[in-house]
Amino acid sequence: MNSWRQRYISAPLLRRLKKVLPPISDTEREALEAGDVWWDAELLSGKPDWSSFLALDAPVFSAEEQAFLDGPVAELCGMIDDWAISAEHRRIPEAIWQFLKEKRFFGMIIPKQYGGLEFSAYAHSEVVVRISTRSIAVAVTVMVPNSLGPGELLMEFGTQAQKDHYLPRLADGREIPCFGLTSPEAGSDAAAMVDRGEVCYQEHNGERVLGIKLNWHKRYITLGPVATLLGLAFKLYDPDHLISDREEWGITAALVSTDLEGIDIGRRHYPAMQVFQNGPNWGKDVFIPMDQVIGGQDGIGQGWKMLMTALAAGRSISLPSLSVGGAMLAARTTGAYARIREQFGIPVGKFEGVQQCLAQIAATAYVLDAARKTTMGVLQTGKVPVVISAILKSQATYRLRNTINDAMDVHGGKTVCDGPANYLGNIYRCIPVAITVEGANILTRNLIIFGQGAIRCHPYLLQEMQAAEQADEAEAVKQFDKLLFKHLRFQFATLGRAVLHTWTAGRFASAPPNVGNLAGHYRSLSRYSAVLTLVTEVALVSLGGALKRRELISARLGDVLGELYLLSCALKRFSDEGCPEESRPLLDWCMHTGINTIRQRLAEVTANFPIRPLGWLMRLLVMPFSAGHTPPPDELTCQCAALLLSDSPTRRRLTDAVFTGNPGDGIDHIEQAFIAVINTEKLREKLSDKQTIEQALSAQLITEAEAQLLKEAGQAVALAIAVDDFDADLK
Repeated sequence: MNSWRQRYISAPLLRRLKKVLPPISDTEREALEAGDVWWDAELLSGKPDWSSFLALDAPVFSAEEQAFLDGPVAELCGMIDDWAISAEHRRIPEAIWQFLKEKRFFGMIIPKQYGGLEFSAYAHSEVVVRISTRSIAVAVTVMVPNSLGPGELLMEFGTQAQKDHYLPRLADGREIPCFGLTSPEAGSDAAAMVDRGEVCYQEHNGERVLGIKLNWHKRYITLGPVATLLGLAFKLYDPDHLISDREEWGITAALVSTDLEGIDIGRRHYPAMQVFQNGPNWGKDVFIPMDQVIGGQDGIGQGWKMLMTALAAGRSISLPSLSVGGAMLAARTTGAYARIREQFGIPVGKFEGVQQCLAQIAATAYVLDAARKTTMGVLQTGKVPVVISAILKSQATYRLRNTINDAMDVHGGKTVCDGPANYLGNIYRCIPVAITVEGANILTRNLIIFGQGAIRCHPYLLQEMQAAEQADEAEAVKQFDKLLFKHLRFQFATLGRAVLHTWTAGRFASAPPNVGNLAGHYRSLSRYSAVLTLVTEVALVSLGGALKRRELISARLGDVLGELYLLSCALKRFSDEGCPEESRPLLDWCMHTGINTIRQRLAEVTANFPIRPLGWLMRLLVMPFSAGHTPPPDELTCQCAALLLSDSPTRRRLTDAVFTGNPGDGIDHIEQAFIAVINTEKLREKLSDKQTIEQALSAQLITEAEAQLLKEAGQAVALAIAVDDFDADLK
């Protein structure tokens, strides 16, 4: 029976699979195999296990980490004058560089045995969040050595000799690192890299040694202009067969001291007026011994795998943390400004148009921090969720852009006019940089999230693709046959589950026990998890390799997966915080908005599906009702805005990482005015319409002391809403 089935069913289907599957390059294969799957696989199973998800421990700081946050991090934030750094000096002052080195900010991820701090991913992330509320340039300077650069690669793949030599020097700042990956010819397409290394013998320190002669041109290299140690990615060749009969070895990563002969460190770039050090570099016939390859000779040709593994973790920490810091800063300052700034005799925060912006800002800060904390929690278990890291990076940076735009709209001229009092202008300028680096968002959204996620998270597809690549046809058919009928059962179960949950509005979808009136939110996510899984199956089976070229379809399905992940994290955050009722409006607003986005993206997929009858059928099966969900109701929007307009526990919890301890700066002025206005609110109510403080005092409606409080509050507001001015001949 098995042989008949393999001959007449499995073998023909396998031949069909080979025809529709696109060829997979070595770089694509290594990207697919890098990292782990986690909750993304549950969401693409159609039946997520909520109990296991909620059981993940919320990350916490150790006593040592908390002391570092309260001590050196707070001290660093107090040292930072971002206007002086960005507009006057256009560089980070030497005092801050020295402080970063002395306090081991560059060694947060390096183990203690090598002189580092050995902090958790959560503490590493929190440091970046807090610094980001003060200065993007300083935050980026701290981020890079603790990411790719190349300490993480050395810890994971370096030889013991490399670790012993370099890690202590990286931890204490004797070596300033950078990593050279991007070149003019190849940005996101690593396969197009033209930077080249050739295996050869050459004199080195008076001896003839086996090594590599390098030629390269890199650009956009953060910390490149000041780096002493360059991690370099290049394609390695062995034309004289000095190490084996193989001539092409592929992408390799090596450590290169920037003071070697033949290296040219170019002038710095100036990305979006951000002053972190960034620039190009070149190398011509630069020789390094073979032991400078990361991992030694065994690391030859393993560079792309190393980079994908390291980037999978770093991508979920650095820029998402910066985005969370920016969103928190926007939430705290915009809510305060909307409370103290009056138009037509009332705070601008009372206008519904402004409340719409405030609600969006508050909800974004809530959901991004929820996703950050959840992802840090899973990183601390040892997993490296590569698809989730791509989701988090792209979603966080896109949403930061929307948040800062909303914040700028509410502030108006206050944050349009640059100067020391403008606390949003610089982060507004930096957002295109965040969106572009560590995997450009357009590429990530259109190709990677769903393209990689659909294969990695599918229970059978990757194994089927591997079977199709088997050279032994009989063995390939045998392996494929074992998977085929499991896959068919999965498809039928997925179809039944998606249709059932759609036509019953999720009534029978899964939800964890003991969640009370939150069960509806969990069931909604379970419902759309099943729908996404079905649409994914239809797309994979009907389009095959052509799906890779249908980028807009892939992007929309990736958006659905991203929304499901972020909303899951919002639910988990609410649970981890003990379900505080005052935060419920934020959770509900996120769920309304996210589900509405999911429905819009699914509608776009079915309306644009290239095989039209399948598009109509999917619409009938999983989206039969055109108006099944609506945006947040206006009342809920007003409730979310109100959380930022008062000194509420939710506001404090939502923005607790924002540094407010620099007396006299723009953030401090806003904070002091906000507190003064709230403290004098009842006194202001004693004044009749258009009545001055002096008139109220004369009418004995207020006392002298109360009049003084009102005057001080007015002075604080005037100072807070003031903007900077300069000489007319400013150049």
